[in-house]
Amino acid sequence: MAQYSNYKKVSGSTLPAQSITPSQLNTSGLDTWNVKWFYGWPCECSTGCCCLWTVPSGVRRMTIEMWGAGGTGHGACSCNRCQVYRGAQGGYYNTKTIDVQGGWTYTVCAAGVYRCRYRECVGCTGCASYVNGCNLSGNFCAHGGCGGLGCNSWSLGCHSVNECCRAPGDNGGDFMMGNHRGGFWNPRGVYCHCHGRYSIPTSAPFIGTNVMTGLQFCWIRCGCWTVPYGHGGQGALTDQCGRCCGQSGMGGPGLVKITYV
Repeated sequence: MAQYSNYKKVSGSTLPAQSITPSQLNTSGLDTWNVKWFYGWPCECSTGCCCLWTVPSGVRRMTIEMWGAGGTGHGACSCNRCQVYRGAQGGYYNTKTIDVQGGWTYTVCAAGVYRCRYRECVGCTGCASYVNGCNLSGNFCAHGGCGGLGCNSWSLGCHSVNECCRAPGDNGGDFMMGNHRGGFWNPRGVYCHCHGRYSIPTSAPFIGTNVMTGLQFCWIRCGCWTVPYGHGGQGALTDQCGRCCGQSGMGGPGLVKITYV
């Protein structure tokens, strides 16, 4: 193994004038370094963004990062019982770095959301984002998050789930993961008129957004669809045990980021 006695740091001021020319940058590929984002308009029924993207001339390598859409929030339909709630999950993250050539084309799809606002206790799973093309496997994608869940059991006070873990290489990527708190949120037991209800959906990994839904002394609160990209949707809540129903909200649409050089 080679041994180095010292290291030197080169700064721009030490380089002779005109020592690095545009033609040299063209040869190295540094002049074509760039970042491209793909996303749909964040509305209640976002169609996402699907397009055919062409690798620019001179580009030799690119890294793809993508996030699936968040899951739909839970509905609330209470019939003389209190409910406990588990918030919806944010979309999964997946990434892959590959060698490319200028002129290659890739199908890029950032997930949209479909209208899935209803009163059922189990929310819909979010749509997946994906990229297809040379040097990518056919299943390279980032799954959407799991939907929220409401439960009106008389005795259930706590329940944990594990919807985060993914092995290296899952779904054709170099690294894939999700993040979800799991568990039902119910700070004051599971009895009638148990005030102080709340539900916390999770964000997509590495995006860092936060949404919380809460109420106190309220018959019903429906979920709102306005959540950030990749975030789990808001759920409907009630802190009464009479007969009442409320609709869920949609999750945030997906994202795709391509960094190329």
